[in-house]
Amino acid sequence: MKKDLISGYDLERGDFDVIFETAARLKKSLKAGESIASLKGKTLGMIFDKSSTRTRISFEVGMYQLGGNALFLSGRDIQIGRGETIADTARIMSRYLDGVMIRTYSHESVEEFAKYATIPVINGLTDLLHPCQVLTDLFTIIEKKGGYEGLKICYAGDGNNMANSWVIAASRLPFHLDLACPEGYDPDPDILKRAMSEAPLGITLHRDPELAVRDADVLYTDTWVSMGQEDERDEKIQRFEGFQVDQRLVDKAGKDVIVMHCLPAHRGEEITAEVIDGPRSVIFDEAENRLHVQKAIMELLMKER
Repeated sequence: MKKDLISGYDLERGDFDVIFETAARLKKSLKAGESIASLKGKTLGMIFDKSSTRTRISFEVGMYQLGGNALFLSGRDIQIGRGETIADTARIMSRYLDGVMIRTYSHESVEEFAKYATIPVINGLTDLLHPCQVLTDLFTIIEKKGGYEGLKICYAGDGNNMANSWVIAASRLPFHLDLACPEGYDPDPDILKRAMSEAPLGITLHRDPELAVRDADVLYTDTWVSMGQEDERDEKIQRFEGFQVDQRLVDKAGKDVIVMHCLPAHRGEEITAEVIDGPRSVIFDEAENRLHVQKAIMELLMKER
């Protein structure tokens, strides 16, 4: 693996496999009550400009379980919130810490931080990408389906950071990706264009979710209104009519389809409560796996530093 995990572009095919194998080993050890202190004495700095439930808990608990420490840093707690440059902050933190996880708005800010840092930098989420989540999703698919090779994965909803992350993953790994997005809400055009030329098994963009979901092995959705887009809420709910993952849409997918959502979910908007709590949902197993996959990422990036 490279020094940092900023996007799926940082990973080769073999890197995905190593992450999934490491996550499986760490999960098995945890369930067996075995202690693994592979990051003993290491400290992860966690910079949060966006609120978080799963990201903060999973990284903080993950570091604790691996024998290390996690330090929560909000924009109000550090000088970067008062005008210190990203470059200076990265240089200084590199003298104190063994790794940094950043959850923020601007993807360019994370790239700039990584440019000047001499320690591993992990993208915990930006408005453009969410690489830790898509790795978790793929790991969950492996657990539930035995692998992702040759599967049809349908993403229905907003072409946001999760859609972009799925597009990049499909450019690296051999699964079919069918996207269903309303016109005007497609994934990032540059990411999509590049991926369509690189994807081993192809990426298809649909306007009709019922067509996209046909024979799908995995049905995935995300919130229609991301953090910072609250003023677009009413318009988006209107524009996304027909894209809700409800039982009607699930019934049009493959007979053994699993339903995924990265959470938080707005029940009754992009997905119904019936589906979230239904027999096809693996959403809460998926949420748990954030812990195991991110432990793997941290161990692989930080252990030998």
